[in-house]
Amino acid sequence: MTKQDILRLAEEEDVRFIRLQFTDMLGHIRNMAITVSTLEEALDNKCMFDGSAIMGFADIEESDLFLYPDPDTFTIFPWRPHQGKVARLICDVHTPDGKPLAYDSRLILKRAVKEAAEMGYTFNVGVECEFFLFKTDDEGRPLPVPHDEATYFDISPIDCGENCRRDICLTLEEMGYEVEASHHELARGQHEIVLRYNDALSMADTLVTFRMVAKTLAKRNGLHATFMPKPFEGEPGNGMHLSLSLSKDGKNIFCGSGAQGLSDTAHKFIAGLLKYTPDISCITNPTVNSYKRFIPDFEAPCYISWSGKNRSLLVRVPSRTGDNARIEYRSPDPTANPYLALAACLKAGLKGISENLPLPPSVDVNIYKLSDKEREAIGVKNLPISLNEAVAAASSSDFITELLGADMKNKYLAAKAAEYGEYRKTVSAWELNTYMTRF
Repeated sequence: MTKQDILRLAEEEDVRFIRLQFTDMLGHIRNMAITVSTLEEALDNKCMFDGSAIMGFADIEESDLFLYPDPDTFTIFPWRPHQGKVARLICDVHTPDGKPLAYDSRLILKRAVKEAAEMGYTFNVGVECEFFLFKTDDEGRPLPVPHDEATYFDISPIDCGENCRRDICLTLEEMGYEVEASHHELARGQHEIVLRYNDALSMADTLVTFRMVAKTLAKRNGLHATFMPKPFEGEPGNGMHLSLSLSKDGKNIFCGSGAQGLSDTAHKFIAGLLKYTPDISCITNPTVNSYKRFIPDFEAPCYISWSGKNRSLLVRVPSRTGDNARIEYRSPDPTANPYLALAACLKAGLKGISENLPLPPSVDVNIYKLSDKEREAIGVKNLPISLNEAVAAASSSDFITELLGADMKNKYLAAKAAEYGEYRKTVSAWELNTYMTRF
């Protein structure tokens, strides 16, 4: 898409408003709405905003920032009016002197992608993203009540979210995104949509769009969609499983004759992910609630290990081989900033390759059933068990400094430490029920 392509399409499709969207440090979409009369100005990178009002972007002394639209992200919102349509452009953030903003998470992913390209690699990602649909009250506010009582792969009428899920999938496809599959998940009111693999930057753009579409279409169906990792005690939580592979000269280089049908490069990539998982957990699992998902027997990983045979582990090798060879990284959840999460995974894997890391033996048993002593004997360590522990691991990590830059690292970890501090102040219902009468 060129500037002229967009101007022509906007006129042909009767587009009247354009949302210039960007993603803040914590992964939330922000936007400035403009009329079509200023679209050409926006495409010339002349739209300015106050960066000091966005967490982690700029100080008040140097707050002027500019939006640089990516023409390839132009799309029309299908759910808006057919007369006077609304379109969207995803933007990068730049400083007044035209330099990319160091704190822009999309830039951080671009930087990691460039590092991979310099090594001759393209990073490809597919995503299985889970979410819950909740009922709402008469004013549209979410209630803590699942929309149905269905479970894995159920169909209507038990699966009451089928229509909403279909609307989400069809809307994504109308916007130009490929959906591979969708179905009801294990928990009540829980659903999964599988996004077809793409290059990393395109997939991160897809993910931020998907979350917006899911919430918008759920509301139009009288429901509330949430990507909260663990809404219910005793039920599975929401994961964002990442299927990862590298290609070189158009060929999938994870394909090989080694363990699980993978190449030596794939083994080193896995080794890098395993080594740096503690460092990146506060990025891939960025909320207090994220760590309540890491509970045994709910198919969420609790230990840093890999296998080709079972889903209790952090890294799984699916059965597809050849050109479809890939690995599945199972710890991330959908509250993560997609740009930072994919950048972290890519850089960890590249480190495994450049550092020539050996791949530990696979764990081909249900790791939940092993004792602490048995896990220790085979060298398996725990994932961080709290946001506080994950922040501590990232704070002392040179890897995170290299990934984010020292200033961005400090801003991000300060925000996460403050979030955990707020959580510590909260007295939960469990504490009241357990201690009020006991003491």
